[in-house]
Amino acid sequence: MEALAVRAGTKPDLSAIGQALAILGDRWVLLILQRAFLLKVRTYAGWRDELRISESVLASRLKELVGHGIFELAAYRDGGRTRMEYRLTERGLSLWVLLVAIYSWERDWTARPLPTLIHLGCGKEARPYLACRPCGDRLSARETSAERGPLATVASIGLPRQHRRTVVRGEVATDLIGYCPDSMEILGDRWSTTVLATAFLGTRRFVDFQAELGIAPSVLTDRLRRFVELSVFVCGDDGEYRLTPKGLGFFEVFAFLVGWAQRELTAPPGSELTITHGPCGSSLAPVLLCSGCGAALERREVRFLI
Repeated sequence: MEALAVRAGTKPDLSAIGQALAILGDRWVLLILQRAFLLKVRTYAGWRDELRISESVLASRLKELVGHGIFELAAYRDGGRTRMEYRLTERGLSLWVLLVAIYSWERDWTARPLPTLIHLGCGKEARPYLACRPCGDRLSARETSAERGPLATVASIGLPRQHRRTVVRGEVATDLIGYCPDSMEILGDRWSTTVLATAFLGTRRFVDFQAELGIAPSVLTDRLRRFVELSVFVCGDDGEYRLTPKGLGFFEVFAFLVGWAQRELTAPPGSELTITHGPCGSSLAPVLLCSGCGAALERREVRFLI
């Protein structure tokens, strides 16, 4: 696993969450994964034509996703020729719940048409909601507490810049299955995602964000301004940036990102983050439940009506 991290451009001493943010905090990566899940795109040409992405950007992102063990290259026959396609690994397939969590947040907090998600188990619209697997209760960010290991500082994601900040063409970002601009502002940029993650861990003041992240003041100022404009943060008279209900709603995505990172990625001892569900006292094991029947949603039992 360490070799994978080095080959793909992340540092092996990063916390698992830092690695996950470095891997997934890019809008093209998110769009590539989304098309792989929803439209079953597997080929270079398929993503190029679907997203109208430049060939150099697409090639670099696919190389990284293979390097991180999210895709694997496999040969297939096309007529009389052998071609290569990109298939999601088990590690990649386990990201399905993160993408559904993003969809759920967009459904609740943005005014845009979205495809309907059907739970095949009951045949009803799923309208997923976050719950604690051990006790089964619906939960929110305010019902949890986080305890960090001695090396679990979010500053450990202060990587050299991997990608230029890209602007996805509007028609791609706002089509029926594309992510909405709000989601892209939060998840489509490594620093934005990191600032929000730090806020979930209790950071509120500019100087504390800067000390925690090792981020340039100009970059931090820009990200905080954008979050206030998106109504994700509100800045009080005391200069503190507090999460709004819209911002707190993104905890659902954060919970699954943390779970995936600490389950799938190797990290130094002491860099763990333990999130506890206060009412039941269990370490958080997030699960999405179907609003129609209350059952836990599984990857093979959900389908978007596109």
